[in-house]
Amino acid sequence: MIINFPEPGFRIKKEEGREYIFDALRKKWVALTPEEWVRQNFVQYLLQVKNYPASLIALEKEIKLGELKKRFDILIYNKNHQPWMMIECKAVEVNLDEKVLEQVLRYNVSVPVTFIVITNGEKTYAWQRLTSGLEMLEDIPDKI
Repeated sequence: MIINFPEPGFRIKKEEGREYIFDALRKKWVALTPEEWVRQNFVQYLLQVKNYPASLIALEKEIKLGELKKRFDILIYNKNHQPWMMIECKAVEVNLDEKVLEQVLRYNVSVPVTFIVITNGEKTYAWQRLTSGLEMLEDIPDKI
């Protein structure tokens, strides 16, 4: 699926040769990497187009996978504050292949969710997790 991102109203600054973007959800400046650009645009899509409440969106939280510590990109909670959708963001030039899906499925072991999304800003794939496996979706759910 192709996501049409809303017009960004980002605050960007340069400091010591590096660019930073203000993350309105985390209320702090973060390094503006290609992956962060995709993450920030996708969050704006969730807020402005899908009307997801900001209070139910978590960014880059640490999770444990056995002995490893990893960070998911975006986690959406449902109205009961249970993990509902996990989104893995990659830079535009990163191919969304089986490895990317496997990465988010590993995270899903620690933080089970109903919906899984991978995006590089140009392409986005979404699945619903069913007892029988993954079912590909044509769009991201509108309702949490």
